[in-house]
Amino acid sequence: MDKYMKRALELAREAFSEGEVPVGAVVVKKTTGEIVGEGRNRREAAKNALAHAEIEAIDQACRRLGGWRLPECALYVTLEPCPMCCGAIINSRIDNVYFGAYDYKSGSAESVQKMFSLPYNYRPEVMGGIMEEECSAVLSEFFKELRIRKKNR
Repeated sequence: MDKYMKRALELAREAFSEGEVPVGAVVVKKTTGEIVGEGRNRREAAKNALAHAEIEAIDQACRRLGGWRLPECALYVTLEPCPMCCGAIINSRIDNVYFGAYDYKSGSAESVQKMFSLPYNYRPEVMGGIMEEECSAVLSEFFKELRIRKKNR
């Protein structure tokens, strides 16, 4: 489990270095242990509200596996998914969601809302707090630097 979250953290750090909110995600085919999709936040660069790490990873996995359903797959993401990403997870039929840091402002897996417990036609298993300290630290550092940059303008 840590192996995949570490890769998601690497992607989050890449996003950080590009001035993006540092979130990274990977989709893993559980039967082989292979990473079939990767993503990181690119909203600022893409000027697109849809450019979330999870959406990128799910899109890549669908293209690679040749279908919109991702059976026997797990998603590892450094930050609790938002409502949009939870919807994409439900629609892609991902089996398991593992996230690092809780998002008390817009997290929709467990914090603000528990979308995966609502009566949708599909419900993945979810587990939060995976490498939470490391995932939270990257986010805290990013927002600390952002506040300093804004203050110095």
